[in-house]
Amino acid sequence: MGKENGKPVIVFVDHHENAMDDRAWTCIGDMGLGRRLVCPFRGEELGDPGPEVAGTVIYGGAQNVNEQDRFPFLRGEIRWIERCLEKGLPVLGLCLGGQLLAHVLGARVGARVPRECEFGYYPLMPTAAGLGWLPDGMHVTQAHYEEFDIPAGAVHLASSERFAHQAFRYGENAFGLQFHPEISKHVFRRWQASDWAMFGVPGAQEKHEQDYLMDKHDDVQGRWFRGLLESLFHTTAA
Repeated sequence: MGKENGKPVIVFVDHHENAMDDRAWTCIGDMGLGRRLVCPFRGEELGDPGPEVAGTVIYGGAQNVNEQDRFPFLRGEIRWIERCLEKGLPVLGLCLGGQLLAHVLGARVGARVPRECEFGYYPLMPTAAGLGWLPDGMHVTQAHYEEFDIPAGAVHLASSERFAHQAFRYGENAFGLQFHPEISKHVFRRWQASDWAMFGVPGAQEKHEQDYLMDKHDDVQGRWFRGLLESLFHTTAA
């Protein structure tokens, strides 16, 4: 396997101008891996994964999988995920990233009518297959309208009360998550103050509830997510 500056590289695909202070970016750096940020919404090309690429993280975003005519760069991201799967590279899709992975695997992705969401910190329940992968009742960060079905051949790992399809695994090293474990408290506070915050939409928590649950549960979520990253990319890190 090739390397970049002596390190295998994890490619991060982002959909907005972000500060890159989330848990995924910082933890991969702490693991001693190379990090490459690609932003197709700026016109940056993903191409095919080269020999130095050891995996990819696809972030969330306001775009929707079914808006490829409006956001044609999503087609390049879909091709990128296909190539990574063909090469057996670890793939971690977060929210929109998970929806893109589900789409690549042939599953339905879309929003509910009438519109509802999850915005805040919600408990997840592992499925029978997810026992041992996810602690029962762990609260995770959520911010989404869209949802995915579980792709054929994938393993359904987790549900929430409102949205049953929260996580799946395809093969041994491709994971689609509907939630945002990469988002720490200081990042979520930025989200609360943003112009797109989902307050008032059916399913969204009020800010005081979010603040309480965030302080109570964020550390557990962070430790779990670090373990997931270390497990998913452990061979690469070694």
